[in-house]
Amino acid sequence: MTVTDASVATVVDVSPKAVAERVLIVEDDTAARVGLEQLVKSWGFVAESAADGEEALEKVTSFRPAIVITDLVMPRMDGLALLRALQQQGADATTLLLTAQGTVETAVEAMKEGAYDYLTKPIDIQRLKILLDKIVERLETMREVKTLRRQLRESGTFGSLIGNAPEMRKIYQVIEQSAPTGASVLITGESGTGKELVAQTIHQLSPRATFPFVAINCAAIPETLLESEIFGHEKGAFTGAADRRAGCFELADRGTLFLDEIGEMTPATQVKLLRVLQERTFRRLGGRAEQSVDVRVIAATNIDPEEAVKAGKLREDLYYRLNVFAFRLPALRERKEDLPLLTQAFINEFNSRNQKNIAGVDQQAMRLLEQYMWPGNVRELRNVIERATILSPGPFIEVKHLPAPLSADPAPEHQPQVALGPGTTVEEAERRLIMMTLEHTRDNKTRAAEILGISLKTLHNKLNKLRLRKKPE
Repeated sequence: MTVTDASVATVVDVSPKAVAERVLIVEDDTAARVGLEQLVKSWGFVAESAADGEEALEKVTSFRPAIVITDLVMPRMDGLALLRALQQQGADATTLLLTAQGTVETAVEAMKEGAYDYLTKPIDIQRLKILLDKIVERLETMREVKTLRRQLRESGTFGSLIGNAPEMRKIYQVIEQSAPTGASVLITGESGTGKELVAQTIHQLSPRATFPFVAINCAAIPETLLESEIFGHEKGAFTGAADRRAGCFELADRGTLFLDEIGEMTPATQVKLLRVLQERTFRRLGGRAEQSVDVRVIAATNIDPEEAVKAGKLREDLYYRLNVFAFRLPALRERKEDLPLLTQAFINEFNSRNQKNIAGVDQQAMRLLEQYMWPGNVRELRNVIERATILSPGPFIEVKHLPAPLSADPAPEHQPQVALGPGTTVEEAERRLIMMTLEHTRDNKTRAAEILGISLKTLHNKLNKLRLRKKPE
C-alpha cells in the first residue's frame, strides 16, 4: 500500500497475479493454423491447435483450454457444431469465432448461443489481441467469483467481507453483478459498516483490478483543500501551492476512485465531479489544459442520499449519475447472527498480529456482545476484540476483558433519555441531545457522531455553532 497523503487519500495495490491461459486454435487451413498458434504463443499464452471440430473435441479433454479460437466453416464438424458440443460436455471454455464475410450472420447466431465474439477474415491482429485480453480479464473475474462463492459456503466469508446473514448475501449478489462493469456504485450505511471494504472488493473483482484503488474521505479534508485533493493543482494555483500536484483522479487513472462521505462535498465541487463523470475530462486547479481520465467512481455516504438531495446537500443530477448500482450495508445490530463469525475472524487476526493464542469468547462475554447495540458497527466490534485479545491471557476472552460500555448498556431501553417540555426550542433540544450523547460516550466525539447519525465534521460544526466547550480529546 502506498500512502499519497496522511489520512487523506490512499492508493492500494490489490492486483491479482497473471495466469498463462491455455488457447486451442481450430482451423482447417494449415498455414493459418500454424501462424495463429505461433502468434498466440508469442503473446504469452499456452497454445495447441486442431484441424477441425472433431479433433478439437479430442484435445479438449487432455489440454483443457480456457479459450477456443475456431473457424466457423470446416469439414466434418464446423465451428457452430463445436460450440454446441463443448456446451453439451460442460467444457468451461470461452469461444471466439473466425468467419468470412459471407457467414457473419451465422457467427452472430453463434453469439446468441454462447460464443464470446467473432472476427472476420482476414484477421485484424490488433483486434484479436484486444479480444483475448478482454477474455482473460473476464476469466480472472469469473475464477475470483467462484473462489469467493466457495469461501462463502465453507467459512461465511466473501473475500475480505465476513458474514452469512441474508442481508449480507444480498450484498454479495450485487457485488457480483456490478464488479465486472464500469458502472458507478453508491454505497450507503452507517459509519463502521465496511463501505470501503466493499468498494475494495468490487475493485478486486473488476477488470480494473491491476490498476490503482484510490480512497479519499471527503469529510476529513477542509473544504478549501478538497477540490485540490480530488483534481490536483498547478504550481501557484493558491497560497502554498509550491509545485504541481496530481489529484485523486489522476492517481486512479484506469482504476477505481472511492469517494467516502460524498455528502460532505461542496455544491461547487459536486458540479465539477459530475462533469468528470460525464465527460471523462477535468482541469487541475489553476490549470487550463483538459486532462483525460478513465476512472470508475464508487461513492459512499452514511446519510440517506434521498434526504440529502431534498436538503440540498447532494445534487440531484450527481445522485442519479452515481446511483447506477446502489445498496445499503446493514448495521451490525441488524445482522447479529454474524457476531460469532466476525468475532472469531478478528480473534484470529489479532492472534496472528500480537503472537497470542486466544481460542475464543466465553459464554457470558458472548451474551454481552450479542446484547450490545453496536453504534459503531463492525469497526467498533473489531476495536473491542483487538483490546480484549491483548488483555486476555487466554484461553478465552472474558467479561472483564471487555470495555465498560458493553456491560453498562445491554439494551436500548436503558439508554438515557432527553427530557423535553412544551416551549423547548429546536436549538435547545439539539444542544441537550449532543450534550447527553457526549456524556454517554465520555466525550468520544467520533462515537458520538456515529450514535447521532452525523459525520464527525458536522458534529464539530454544531459544537462550534452552539458554543459548547469541548474537553480535549
